[in-house]
This record gives sequence, C-alpha cells and structure tokens, in this order.
Amino acid sequence: MTTYPIRAFGARPCTLVVCRGCCCGDARKNPGTDHAGQLARLREAAAASGGRFAVRTSDCLGPCGQANVIVVQPSTEARRRGARAAWIGWALDNDATDDVLGWVEAGGPGIAEPPATLTLQMIPPPSGAAGVR
Repeated sequence: MTTYPIRAFGARPCTLVVCRGCCCGDARKNPGTDHAGQLARLREAAAASGGRFAVRTSDCLGPCGQANVIVVQPSTEARRRGARAAWIGWALDNDATDDVLGWVEAGGPGIAEPPATLTLQMIPPPSGAAGVR
C-alpha cells in the first residue's frame, strides 16, 4: 500500500501531469520508448520525494504531434511568485525523464531554473488548455 504525506489544505506541491492518451504512451507511435517504465520512474520518484512533488496522468493534453507530453505545474508557493506551468514535448527517453526529475526535485517552475536541454523541449500550451496551466 502506498502512503502519501498529509499537506496543508490549499498548499499543492509541484505536479507532473503526464499525458497517456491516444498518442502519448503509445508504443505504436514511439516504439523505442519504454512508456510504462517512464511513468513508473516518475511515480517512484514522487513517492520518494516526501510530498515535494506529485505525478498524475491525463487522457490527452492535446499536442499529439509532440508526444510524449508532460506538463510541470508549479507549487502553490511558486504560483504566488508568478510561475506558470511548463509544457514539455518529446519526453521520450531517459535523458528527458532525468531532466524533468532533476528540475522538479529542485522545486520546478518559479523555484528552480530548468536544465538548458529541457528548455529546448518546451512547447506552447494548446489553446483551451486552461485546466492544466
């Protein structure tokens, strides 16, 4: 059984929203990627973070041509500082997963600067994606 630390009402950690819809996470579209392994690594790291960041999945985030997509949502503290969600496309290999994990472990948007290699993978959110910003 997995346990999660209790956090103060309203305070939210940095959160990864991992697309696992029609294209993201699909071995037919990106056959060289261990999609299940990537999601397991992200979830294991979140569980080991002591509540500093969380992971959830979404059926479809929209930019299917840039699969796999991960949205890094800032923590409540970072949002107070003006941070906004960062959309990352083409997160298909261990290097991209390592970069995402390193950034969120350091605090994510508004708290820590993303690795330079990860900024090259940042994409604009699709129109109408207000629920994930």
